[in-house]
Order: sequence, then structure tokens, then C-alpha cells
Amino acid sequence: MTDEVTTTEEATTIELTGDAKKIMDLVKNLSAIDLNQLVKALEEEFGVSAAAPVMMWGWGGWDGGDDGGDDTVTVELAEVGQSKIAVIKAIKEILGLGLKEAKDLVGQAPVAVKEKIPADEAESIKAKLEEVGATVALK
Repeated sequence: MTDEVTTTEEATTIELTGDAKKIMDLVKNLSAIDLNQLVKALEEEFGVSAAAPVMMWGWGGWDGGDDGGDDTVTVELAEVGQSKIAVIKAIKEILGLGLKEAKDLVGQAPVAVKEKIPADEAESIKAKLEEVGATVALK
């Protein structure tokens, strides 16, 4: 029993078998928040970085040519503020998440919203979140 996964950046096919296929099937059903937590746990457990795969999920602007150097920043939602619903709606719009996923993410504050993105994009996100009352840090 095999499952084929094709990545768009490299146009290669990876064949999964057995337990790897079962894991892939489970991961496909995770929410964005759960997937984010899983990636963080795997990075910590194995001492690796999954920055590029995370970006492939649409949470950043990775174009294959940037190594995440000094010209990139992370947008962190430090505090939600008084208008939690407005912050949830803004996060939903910014990240393209469903309502539940956006609510879960906001509920985890302080939390990274987008990682290793260009400074101008980070400033734009920061402005949108601060406009609805959130406290945002750029790191």
C-alpha cells in the first residue's frame, strides 16, 4: 500500500508506505493549529527545522530563494486586547484560516502568527492587528 505525494516546488514524487502513509492520512485531518503544534514538537524532538514545509502550507512567503536571513521577521501576537472577536476576524483574514482555527490561534497568545516573512509584510500585518486592538511584536 503506497501513497504518492508531489511537491510543487521540486515536482518530485515521494512514495509512502505502511506507517508513514497512516501518519500522512492523520496529518491531513489536523487543523492548522494542531499541525503547527505538531511541527513545533517534531522540531524540538529531533532538533531540526521545518521552516520550508511550513511555508508550503501558505503561512509565509517562501519563494525558495530566501534563506530566512536578517531581512525576515516573525510576527507575534503578544496580547489580544479588548476586542477578541475583531482580532479573530483579522487573523482569519490574514492567514486564510477557518473561524475555529483562527479562534484557537488567538486563544494561544502570545503566539507566532507568521514566521520568516519580509519586514514590509510583517509591518502590514502588525498594522492590521494593532488597528483592531491587539498588541503585536516583530522579532
